[in-house]
Amino acid sequence: MGSRRHRTVALVLAALSGLLTLTGTAVAQSENRELIDGLEYQLLYVALPLTLFVLMILVYAAVKFHDNDTPQPTTEDPALEITWTAATAIILLFVGLSGYSVLVNPYVSPSQANDVDTNGSQQGIESFDELPETDDEAVHVRGYQWEWQATYPEANVTTENEIVIPADEDVTFWLTADDVIHSLFVPDLGVKQDAFPGDYTRARTIVSEPGRYDAVCAEFCGAGHSRMNAEVVVVERATYDQWLAENEGTVAEAPTPD
Repeated sequence: MGSRRHRTVALVLAALSGLLTLTGTAVAQSENRELIDGLEYQLLYVALPLTLFVLMILVYAAVKFHDNDTPQPTTEDPALEITWTAATAIILLFVGLSGYSVLVNPYVSPSQANDVDTNGSQQGIESFDELPETDDEAVHVRGYQWEWQATYPEANVTTENEIVIPADEDVTFWLTADDVIHSLFVPDLGVKQDAFPGDYTRARTIVSEPGRYDAVCAEFCGAGHSRMNAEVVVVERATYDQWLAENEGTVAEAPTPD
């Protein structure tokens, strides 16, 4: 009996220690990623003690009553019922408010940005030239089977499967698709936005660390979907300006991050 209890406790502790390893944090490279990671860890820190509490009750019940062949039926306990109902409501309220505070952030939901009146989508607009102006650095991104094309209206520079942006500045990606629905997803930056044929959608970010960040299409778009990869290349502002000036009106390769 004692060894069985010890094994059960050991398994529970091992499971919890595995969960705790998930709480190791890496430095977020963008405002989007920082917001999303912060929400995930906030919810995790609440979920862990609740998980421990439930597991302890399960272990206690399994050990104490496993030989009880004539269990007694439960009786009504209004105080207990009110307590667990209120506790559940508080937990759900916390989860809802935590998620909402991230959802309304202008980097996660561009409709909350103060510099442009948009709901994140611009139906009825027929070209990038008709999009509203913002204070952000704008990049026009076009998805098609199975490539990404980025255009920089400031200098009419185009890149293929590379999206160049300046570091430490607000950036707006305006996205559309030529054929089917695509979705630009940059996991390390916490950026994900669908691109629709005949429509223009918006994603925003600000990236603190120059470098290359993998991007993929997150919407199944045909036989070549798995090959629809790209890189977001983040460089210092001076490098970005020089690159635009040197490649104006051309199809160029991305500069090397500083």
